[in-house]
Amino acid sequence: MLLDNKKVLVTGSDGFIGSHLVERLIEEHCQVKAFVYYNSFNSWGWLDSLSRKTLDRIEIFAGDIRDPNGVETAMKGCEVVFHLAALIGIPFSYHSPDSYVDTNIKGTLNVLQAARKHGISKLLVTSTSEVYGTARYVPINEEHPYQGQSPYSATKIGADRLAESYYRSFELPVVIVRPFNTYGPRQSARAVIPTIITQLLSGLAEIKLGRLEPTRDFNYVKDTVNGFVEIAKSDKTVGQEINIASGIEISIGQLAGELIAQVNRDAKIVCEPARLRPEKSEVERLLGCNRKLLSLTAWKPQFSLAQGLAETIAWLRVPANFARYKTSIYNI
Repeated sequence: MLLDNKKVLVTGSDGFIGSHLVERLIEEHCQVKAFVYYNSFNSWGWLDSLSRKTLDRIEIFAGDIRDPNGVETAMKGCEVVFHLAALIGIPFSYHSPDSYVDTNIKGTLNVLQAARKHGISKLLVTSTSEVYGTARYVPINEEHPYQGQSPYSATKIGADRLAESYYRSFELPVVIVRPFNTYGPRQSARAVIPTIITQLLSGLAEIKLGRLEPTRDFNYVKDTVNGFVEIAKSDKTVGQEINIASGIEISIGQLAGELIAQVNRDAKIVCEPARLRPEKSEVERLLGCNRKLLSLTAWKPQFSLAQGLAETIAWLRVPANFARYKTSIYNI
């Protein structure tokens, strides 16, 4: 599928990955409609940080993914939909699970229903590596069992299976896109990499973290959004579930050590109990297999972890960017 001049809708476009995807789709000469979360401040999230030249090429639609009428209205006239809107914080899902069901499951159902009604040419539904839980084997391919180790991951499993059902029941052209741990500029402070970097840049001598032993498969955000674009372009991806993974794992402790070496060698790591997940909820190991993505698309990773971390640190060193983060508060 050629994306040039296609009318595309991006839900969650005001968020971290969504805002980068909007920029990438503009580069592909798409007509982008950005679905942002309605609020009385008229804030467009991270889209507000884009240049006026880029914003002038985007149609903004303010709504709520939980509202089926708004979703259906936003999708009118679109050909391709990238569905990224979701609640993603794992600790927040422990005490507010209802909101995750409403947003992640019901919100996805609204997107599926609207896509079916409007005859969308391709719908990409965003999953997460958290649906796999702790690896039973590595590398984790798309046949790995699902494990709901948090209310967040359980709702994403539910959303994925709804998407699969609409492909099988109604031949809706759905692809389930499953990024592993994405990082980079604009990422929320609830994620481990900006948490470490912002504490370091604040000059703190003690960097507060949870457990250091779990491993993750990190992908720089530009590689992740390139994965979305290449999956959309490929004619072989409909009906598939596809990992976006680097195929490289690193422990949180090793990651923290690398960032300390780059920013402040005198800093030390301390464990803060509030940052620990419940024992059975912690995902101990994530290492993804990207073989399917490589075989079905033209995607290739462009950034090493060292390159991506350097770009993220440089972005956070900009005072206007750093000012958006409250390093003294644990953001769940």
